[in-house]
Amino acid sequence: MHRRIVGLFSMVALAFAIQAIAAGTASAHSLTVTASASCSNGGAVISYTAISWNPGGTGGSNTEIDILFNGVKVDAQPFSLGTTPPDQFSGQMPAPSDTNTVIVEGVASGAWDDGFQNGQTSSATVAVPSNCSPGTGRFTGGGKQVVVGVATVTKGFEVDCDLTTPSNNMEINWSDASGGTHHFHMENFVSAVCTLNGNPAPPKAPVNTIVGVGTGRYDGIEGYTVQFTLIDNGEPGTNDQAGFMIYETANPTNVVLSFPVMTITTGNIQAHVDQR
Repeated sequence: MHRRIVGLFSMVALAFAIQAIAAGTASAHSLTVTASASCSNGGAVISYTAISWNPGGTGGSNTEIDILFNGVKVDAQPFSLGTTPPDQFSGQMPAPSDTNTVIVEGVASGAWDDGFQNGQTSSATVAVPSNCSPGTGRFTGGGKQVVVGVATVTKGFEVDCDLTTPSNNMEINWSDASGGTHHFHMENFVSAVCTLNGNPAPPKAPVNTIVGVGTGRYDGIEGYTVQFTLIDNGEPGTNDQAGFMIYETANPTNVVLSFPVMTITTGNIQAHVDQR
């Protein structure tokens, strides 16, 4: 009887030990998201950083970490050993309009490099400033970007940092890997954050980067949102960059174009002094 009781206690202890190890491993495979909100040349902007549980170590890399603002995905990057520092990234996007607070959430939607299951989350809540002064500057241009086997994107635009120019417009056309062609026409310019992170000259301009949001028609159908980044890195435009994400406004998981910020293949992105 004594041996049976001892054996039973041993089995229970082993079961608890296994559960503790599993729980420890599950909690270890996680991420931490920090965020802050501020004004940047006329608009509220949210800066965020996502960090792995084990930067540079085994199990610390992940193929896709999503960043969401109030449940809407605004960015997706990997935790990679190739970044400095490894297995973390930072970004900045315009704050959503018509809200005083934003929940910035990170979601591990990809695979960890040691095969551990995904689904871990982390979040931070930030207060959005409401007294940002109007921005200055505008952007014009167009051109083509090509990623072999993914998409070819052409675009034309004129967008103003303070949203006031009547001719704010953006046209995006692309062909996907299967040969299909698509079109987006921006009808409403919703928000923009402009910053000076490089030298756009010539001509001189107070800004060289715009991160904006607009709504419009995708393949002639209303109800789609575009998030875009345009960067003027000077003349003759061979180092200019752009990136686009287009999704169904009512269903943000329905992304119809996700094109990372990259150097344009042809054309030019030009920053200007505001016309006012």
